[in-house]
Amino acid sequence: MNKKKRHITKRILLLLLAIILYEAVGACLPFAVQKPVSDSYKKKFNVSSFRGNGAEKERAGIIETNKGALDTRLAMFQEAKKSIVISTFDIREGKSTDDTFSALLDAADRGVKVQVLVDGLYGMLHMNGKTVFQAAGSHPNLEIRFYNEPNFLKPWTINGRLHDKYVAVDGSLLLMGGRNMFDYFIGDDSRSSIGYDREVLLYSQNDGSKEGAIPQVLSYFHKLWDSSDCKTVFNGSSSKKEVKAEIKYLSSRYEKIKKQLPEKTDWTKKTVPVKKAVFVTNPTHIGNKEPYVWYTMQQLMLTAKNDVTIQTPYAVFSEDMYQGMEELTSKVPNVEMLVNSTAVGDNFIASSDYTRNRSKVLETGPKVYEFFGDHSCHGKSIAIDNDLSVIGSYNFDMRSTYLDTETMLVLEGKELNRELRGHMSHLKSQSLKVNSDGTYVPKHGVEKKDIPSSKKLIFKVSSVFIQLFRYLA
Repeated sequence: MNKKKRHITKRILLLLLAIILYEAVGACLPFAVQKPVSDSYKKKFNVSSFRGNGAEKERAGIIETNKGALDTRLAMFQEAKKSIVISTFDIREGKSTDDTFSALLDAADRGVKVQVLVDGLYGMLHMNGKTVFQAAGSHPNLEIRFYNEPNFLKPWTINGRLHDKYVAVDGSLLLMGGRNMFDYFIGDDSRSSIGYDREVLLYSQNDGSKEGAIPQVLSYFHKLWDSSDCKTVFNGSSSKKEVKAEIKYLSSRYEKIKKQLPEKTDWTKKTVPVKKAVFVTNPTHIGNKEPYVWYTMQQLMLTAKNDVTIQTPYAVFSEDMYQGMEELTSKVPNVEMLVNSTAVGDNFIASSDYTRNRSKVLETGPKVYEFFGDHSCHGKSIAIDNDLSVIGSYNFDMRSTYLDTETMLVLEGKELNRELRGHMSHLKSQSLKVNSDGTYVPKHGVEKKDIPSSKKLIFKVSSVFIQLFRYLA
């Protein structure tokens, strides 16, 4: 009997090992080799298409604070007459989410068509089973879909994620950047646990024209929305007791919010003119992707005559990215990169990789500044000379480059560029410049934060192990 039990136990362990191996290999192997940009994409790419030569019909402004991010969304939703589209990587329960969905339900009650697209993995983790999302999805005018809900029988579906973050209203207002939609990124700036981030608000005066960035964004959104990779969720009945109670609560919550909102927002006062705005994306399928966004960013940066400033939360470079950065620093006189120090960074895998490959990043030639502020910095932006600004969801890491969907907005305009550089300078004032040998240049008022010994040891070990699958970071 004991021998039989041992035999069964052995078989079960072997089966579990086989399942784990299948999941690990299936999730990682398809992405282990990175695709180059195809010749066809290179041929149709033209840097001059990012420059404007006509009347300035679009205006833009930067939303830098978490409170501003929520206030802007609520104002946009209040003015919506026809449509609201939202695409985001991650939504979670919280105060800002209650505010957001109370406003969305009010818009849906007014007859506005509301569409919310969320990454499938993070939707499964943070939205399933939550009454607020069930209440929202039960409304006939409000639909929520997940992009690529992972199928663990097909583990290669785990890593192709939707990383887009934008909101568009009535074809005239667009908010795009790096913010996920929950309390860490949106709402009260005074809380102890928040992330710094950035978005750009685009206001279009194209009067229904199909030209401009907002029509590009809407076309991209509907392409994804209608794809076989997306499915509708939370579309059940609103008759359940807890759902009815949630709808009532959200309705009463919005009545209070509405009293604090302006009746009408003057969007021209929140924005400055831009000559042109162009929308840039990665491919939309769930597999290994050609690096469209990275290639576009690199080519635009190479047009700089004097200066490029990159802000990215993480720096996890592929060999092509290392070479691209070397080419950039060899051609542009001043290239700066602002990145989180490992002491404040909130991405364990990216921080582990940076611990090991920091010297390689420095060797590519940019002036690297590590941020030592009170919170982690999640913004993703590029300032090119004094007139091009790029803001969106793309991190300078391998996941954003080869795995995820990504969205960036390229804007031409000197006033906006000055505004962006002002925000970057504020963050830079809380950062330390890194010498080529890895030490820091001292700065009055900025204290280097030491990593606890236990965390240092973890990073030392994990940074070696992570090299096996750093392409997923």
